[in-house]
Amino acid sequence: MRSHGVPSFPDPATSPHAFKSALDPTTEQSPAFHSALTACEHLLPRGGTHSQSAPPSQAQITAELAFARCLRSHGFPRFPDPSSTGQLTHEMLASAGIDIHQPAVVQAADVCVGVTHGFLTRADVARFVAGH
Repeated sequence: MRSHGVPSFPDPATSPHAFKSALDPTTEQSPAFHSALTACEHLLPRGGTHSQSAPPSQAQITAELAFARCLRSHGFPRFPDPSSTGQLTHEMLASAGIDIHQPAVVQAADVCVGVTHGFLTRADVARFVAGH
């Protein structure tokens, strides 16, 4: 991102909140940011957002279901399962009364990414929390 015109882009962090707070909201809205994101998104896990339009594999759906079960067991009993197409939206969480910006939710998600065996990462959680 830095080499594509976003010199203030932060290094990855182990905490989604740390990474999100390191991003300047005005930077995220800039044309340079969007251009750099387009140029670099192939480096993201699973190839970035474009590859997410492909149907999820059975292994990915199984991993996402395990993630949801883990979150339910870590204090969020209403955490929804993803749809049959692997979708989990902000709206689904809001309907279940889950505030993804609540630190306890992010902490539980950080713990639970391990049950997905790499299908979901802390970076995925950070992007989801950030709304990307």
